[in-house]
Amino acid sequence: MIEPLALFIVTSVGFWVAYRTYGRFLARKLFVINPDNVVPAHQLADGKDFVASSRQVMFGHHFTSIAGTGPIVGPAIGIIWGWLPAMLWVVVGSIFMGAVHDFGALVISMRHQGRSLSDIAGDVIVPKARFLFFAIVSLALLIVIAIFGLVIALIFKQFPSAVLAVWLEIPIAIVFGKWLRSSANGLWFKTLVSVVVLYITVYLGMLFPVMLPDLGWIPVTGLWTIILLVYAFFASILPVGVLLQPRDFLNAWQLYVALGLIICGLVVSGLTGQLQFVAPMVDLNPIGAPNLWPFLFITIACGAISGFHCLVCSGTSSKQINSEADAQYVGYGSMLVEALLAVVVLIAVGAGIGMAYDYQGELLQGVAAFKAHYGSWQASAGLGSKLTAVVIGCANMLGSIGVTQPLAVAIIGVLIASFAGTTLDSATRVQRYVISELGHSLKVNWLLNKYAATAVAVITAACLAFSSGMDGKGALLLWPLFGAVNQLLAALALLVITLYFSHKGYVKSLATAIPCAIIFCLTLWATFVNQLHFWQQQQWVLCTLNVVILSLALIMVGLARKNVKKFKGL
Repeated sequence: MIEPLALFIVTSVGFWVAYRTYGRFLARKLFVINPDNVVPAHQLADGKDFVASSRQVMFGHHFTSIAGTGPIVGPAIGIIWGWLPAMLWVVVGSIFMGAVHDFGALVISMRHQGRSLSDIAGDVIVPKARFLFFAIVSLALLIVIAIFGLVIALIFKQFPSAVLAVWLEIPIAIVFGKWLRSSANGLWFKTLVSVVVLYITVYLGMLFPVMLPDLGWIPVTGLWTIILLVYAFFASILPVGVLLQPRDFLNAWQLYVALGLIICGLVVSGLTGQLQFVAPMVDLNPIGAPNLWPFLFITIACGAISGFHCLVCSGTSSKQINSEADAQYVGYGSMLVEALLAVVVLIAVGAGIGMAYDYQGELLQGVAAFKAHYGSWQASAGLGSKLTAVVIGCANMLGSIGVTQPLAVAIIGVLIASFAGTTLDSATRVQRYVISELGHSLKVNWLLNKYAATAVAVITAACLAFSSGMDGKGALLLWPLFGAVNQLLAALALLVITLYFSHKGYVKSLATAIPCAIIFCLTLWATFVNQLHFWQQQQWVLCTLNVVILSLALIMVGLARKNVKKFKGL
């Protein structure tokens, strides 16, 4: 029997080796990183969106923005097919696909004045490809903004001990940012003080949970969604140095501390024999679940490869990175840390949950605990269910080092909500950039105004969120599309990256071409299966959107194939 602790050690070492070898190969041979190149943060510095930051701050912002709840929710669902296929996909996918995708998108955007990859697609393929890419990107971001507002609302409702700490992070981050700008010295001391204060607020949140009541015709989830979308509007128009950079940096350290504690619990419970896999190694036929092929590969996206990452790489990070020398550390390295987080989540839901699981008042352990939660696809359905499995599994491991259950729940709840919050901030800001770039291309000048573009981003997300009622769960109507759309976006990004670097030679181009082909095939397969399901269920809105998205992607591939020779030597 493979021990979870041994598996964690092997994968951790594997990620480190990959960064030092394959990541370095990409940096030197394919992307040809040159520290002397002028980056957008200096070339176009404006103190608002283009603001150079240290590599530590940059890593923190980038990592928390790409991670969100993706490497938490995805593995918590994918474990139903067994821990081995999920683990293999996270490890292999992140090293050879996800990190390559992120690194490439970041470098290309940095060399094009921080423009989005959707805008650059018009240069690399043909001008009309720009609008096709914009359409897919805008739909993906629309769903992300609406769904992450709901995710945080659900966390606040389910774990009220997380509310106080999450909101107090905002003034703490603003003060930290000002303190940091007051002098260039003392980064680590200032970080230590601020992170300690953050964890004091986590403890206070446990003592003083915040529970909003339903306001008549507005349920609590709808109320939180409104509040969060209003917050996203203001957060996304503030200069990045005021809130975005310091908050994401502190959130990253908040994660490092929490992840360090969880790993300590993993080690202690592993050494004492408490931690054993209770999930099956492989289960090809979970009750009610779709087939492992191809759905594992679109279910676990963040943690392996995710198209949303290219939007962050070419949306915010490329405008803030201080030097091309930091690109491998930020682009390739942060993806591997996200994969490590996904590994920890897989161990939490595949082994940690078996240490103790309260099921309808009955305390279950071992395989019985796993089956109670993952006995069928329907039994584990719903965002709340996935988050519960992660919180319980992590809290059990924290318990092995003496952290009480209420405090452990507060720590994990704040962690998940903070991640979702940074993604909400970044997604809204990126959608604003996309709308403004589209306005520039179409010569619609009022869309160039950041307030107008942000208003469009937030209002459209609100319309989707409340399209099914005032509970804010309207985005769930389009959620079945998101997995395939997200991975399709990753495939298209890899296509642009492959074409851009095609002059490096056939062999080197395989580093991006092979992942591109694999993700395209898996995603188109899943999209076709989804189309049959939507048709059988008479879900006509999903049917129509699915066909439109598939058509746009195929048209882009056709345009790329037709014009590939034009881009040799770019």
